[in-house]
Amino acid sequence: MTPAAPRPWREATPGTRVVVRRRLLDALPEGPHLTDVLGVVLRLDDDGLTLDTSRGPTRVEGRDIVLWKPIPPPPERRVHRR
Repeated sequence: MTPAAPRPWREATPGTRVVVRRRLLDALPEGPHLTDVLGVVLRLDDDGLTLDTSRGPTRVEGRDIVLWKPIPPPPERRVHRR
């Protein structure tokens, strides 16, 4: 069985929660070269995605996207009872 081909990032739709693996352009030779960005797609254009992340809106350029996939909503927070 062969693995599924990665989906083009242009298939993402606004409002979808996604994780995007992107290249780090200023990575040190001995450091990591990829990082993940988790958020909800706000905007999509020919040059990349804008995600609503926990740190605010984050732009991910299309040329830096290695992989992406939709993910389910976060689990609901549980209330501690005493």
